[in-house]
Amino acid sequence: MAVATLGAVVLDCADPVALAGFYAGLLGGEVEGKDGWVELTGGAATIAFQSAPGYVPPAWPRADRSQQFHLDLLVADLDAAEREVLALGATVLEAEDRERTFRVYADPAGHPFCLCKS
Repeated sequence: MAVATLGAVVLDCADPVALAGFYAGLLGGEVEGKDGWVELTGGAATIAFQSAPGYVPPAWPRADRSQQFHLDLLVADLDAAEREVLALGATVLEAEDRERTFRVYADPAGHPFCLCKS
């Protein structure tokens, strides 16, 4: 028996509204809230974004500024999804090996995420 259920995945960032907008463009859903706490709802799980004064983005891959966690996002077409996430403001972290079934990017606040072939 489970002790708990997942309420939300929460990302620290400097601008919760902007980061929620990035993920809304990537995953769909509705952006709710403002200022220090914003949620993206309507998907499989709620993703929340909270203001963190002095936020320093993770560096990938580096132990001194580790990513702590990342999202694996399933897509049908890696090339098409890559074009879309880059247009939304993501940056490429590791996508040189085009034969792999995943590619690594960072959202506009520096959080790593992977696009994975579904």
